[in-house]
Amino acid sequence: MLTLSAAQKILDTALAFAEKHKFKPMAVGVLDARGALKAFAAQEGTSLKRAEIALGKANGALALGMGSRALMKRAESQGYFITAATAAIGGSLVPVPGGVLIKSESTVIGAVGMSGDTSDNDEAAAIAGILAAGFEADGG
Repeated sequence: MLTLSAAQKILDTALAFAEKHKFKPMAVGVLDARGALKAFAAQEGTSLKRAEIALGKANGALALGMGSRALMKRAESQGYFITAATAAIGGSLVPVPGGVLIKSESTVIGAVGMSGDTSDNDEAAAIAGILAAGFEADGG
């Protein structure tokens, strides 16, 4: 189970990683296995809809059981599927890196979504947070 304390550690470490590497201002959301929001923060200077993008990355990863990097690959080869899946889950699916599954003993216990810098940097910060909390990260 993903506790509030663990979700906060993921969030704090991910933002610290982004700051250390001088990434642009970030938004980060941590969802539990049910898709409930456990923790969220947006740094000063994030653009208007970064929160929705970050949460869309996490929600899409959780809903389809694969990190958003895998969703991007799926979108490139099967765009119709990603379009249909996005509609099926209410529009909250962003198929680019930065949505990372949180696993404990290979079981999905949540997801992190980050947005603000390049998608690769978003993903790197999310993974750093997950690993620091003692979990496995699956970006796809």
